[in-house]
Amino acid sequence: MAARRALHFVFKVGDRGRTARFYRDLLGMRVLRHEEFEEGCKASCNGPYDGKWSKTMVGYGPEDNHFVAELTYNYGIGEYRLGNDFLGLTLVSSQAVSNAKKMGWPLKEVTTGIFEAEAPGGYKFYLEDKEQLKQDPVLKVTLGVSDLQKSVNYWSDLLGMKIYEKDEENQRVLLGYADNQCKLELKTVGGPVDHGTAFGRIAFSCAKEELPNIEALMKKENQKILTPLVSLDTPGKATVQVIILADPDGHEICFVGDEAFRDLSKVDPNGDKLLDDAMAADNSDKWFAAQKMKKASA
Repeated sequence: MAARRALHFVFKVGDRGRTARFYRDLLGMRVLRHEEFEEGCKASCNGPYDGKWSKTMVGYGPEDNHFVAELTYNYGIGEYRLGNDFLGLTLVSSQAVSNAKKMGWPLKEVTTGIFEAEAPGGYKFYLEDKEQLKQDPVLKVTLGVSDLQKSVNYWSDLLGMKIYEKDEENQRVLLGYADNQCKLELKTVGGPVDHGTAFGRIAFSCAKEELPNIEALMKKENQKILTPLVSLDTPGKATVQVIILADPDGHEICFVGDEAFRDLSKVDPNGDKLLDDAMAADNSDKWFAAQKMKKASA
């Protein structure tokens, strides 16, 4: 399992402009690559939508050794309904706290030195007010679960994650594949998990030859496979193989072949410009306004 890597979390965004401002200007992340697609993804990377969409990868450094955010934008969708599935992403950056204060972005100190900021769309980010780590400052992603032990069994026994911390009192468990990687925190929500329409996806990489074994194990254990092993093309870039799973609460999990993904995910020095150009060329808001219509709420 040592070769498995935590890669990114997928967020659906309805307002690319405000979202870009949050990640670039407040969090201080950079655009690592930006890609436009004319039709929906075979593995539903953009959600259950067939039309034009874009993918923007943002983070504190190259995807080879940083956990990043994948921002998916569906051109016809203006907003998504949040559930209680995604509970937050925690990172260390006093600069982000300072940026938020300068920008007048609402901040709430939830415990000493940790501030909650909401990204556009309502996604919660927890900012530790300490000097940013030289390695990846993204510490953990927190997901809500209905039955903590059942979820731990799935992620630990079937997916091979190491248990780093158990907090019985607060009904939370911290798991991960390596000490120097972003961790996954599972926390009981005290009822069923509601994914809303904003539901995301967490992605990991593994050796390509492991992918059929993961698929076979899930079939053997009668676990849900949302997308069987499939090849995904990105125009002008590497083709990757992926399998999409769902844990006991329906959290979507992507495993991708590591070798091809490293090729696909190389930093594009034109990423910022590609995103800015795409936003400038996106007349969907104007079109809907001219028709006296609002973009769809998913």
